[in-house]
Amino acid sequence: MPLSRRVIVSAVVATVAVGSGVGFAVWAGGDDPAYRPPSGHVVQPGAPGQPGRSLSGDDLAQVSPPGFKAADTLFIQGMIPHHAQALEMTALLPGRTTNPDVTLLAKRIDVSQRDEITRMQRWLAERSVPTTGPNAGHAGHELMPGMLTAAQLDQLKQARNGDFDRLFLTFMIRHHQGALSMVEELYASGGGVEPATDQFAREVNADQSIEIQRMQEMLAKMG
Repeated sequence: MPLSRRVIVSAVVATVAVGSGVGFAVWAGGDDPAYRPPSGHVVQPGAPGQPGRSLSGDDLAQVSPPGFKAADTLFIQGMIPHHAQALEMTALLPGRTTNPDVTLLAKRIDVSQRDEITRMQRWLAERSVPTTGPNAGHAGHELMPGMLTAAQLDQLKQARNGDFDRLFLTFMIRHHQGALSMVEELYASGGGVEPATDQFAREVNADQSIEIQRMQEMLAKMG
C-alpha cells in the first residue's frame, strides 16, 4: 500500500532513531537555526547492503528536511474545499435528525475537519501559496473524489429522520472514501515527501478510515 511504503521512504530520507524515539521528531524544529535534535543513538540508514552510521546532534542539525512539491500544494488546496463540504453536510443535522449516534459522529467530523482546515490554511500561508488552486470554483469541486453534487446536497436537505440518517451516512462514507483517494493520489504523483505533508496525509487516512468503518456499522444496524 502506498502509505506503508511512504512511511518507510520518509524514515529513510529523514533518518531513523534507534531506541531513542526520535523518528520524525528530527524535523520538529522546522527552520529554526537554534533547534537541536534530541540526544540519543541516532542511525542514518546506509545504502542497500551497507551499514548505517551514527549521527551526532550536530550532524542532524545540518540535515535539511525535504521541501514541498507541486503535488503537496494541489493536495492541500483541494482538501480544503473537500473538508468544507463535509462541514456543510454536518450543518444540516439540526431539525433533520434526532439520532444521537449520527449527531455525535457529525460533531466529531465537524470539530476535526474544522481544525484541519485551519491547519491546511496555515500550511499554505507559511509557504506563501494561494489558498485556491486549479480546481477552485464549484464545478471544480464536484470533480474531486467523493464530493457531492448540488443535486445530492439538495436531496440531503430534503430528507428527514431515518431517511436523512441513512443518506447522510451513505454520502459521508463516499465523501471520506474520496479523501482517501486524494491521499493515494498525493503519493502516486510524487508528493508527501515533505514531513509536514506526509504526517497530515497519514492522519487524514487513518482518521477517516476509522470513521468509514464506524459509519458502515451504523448503516448496517439501521437495516
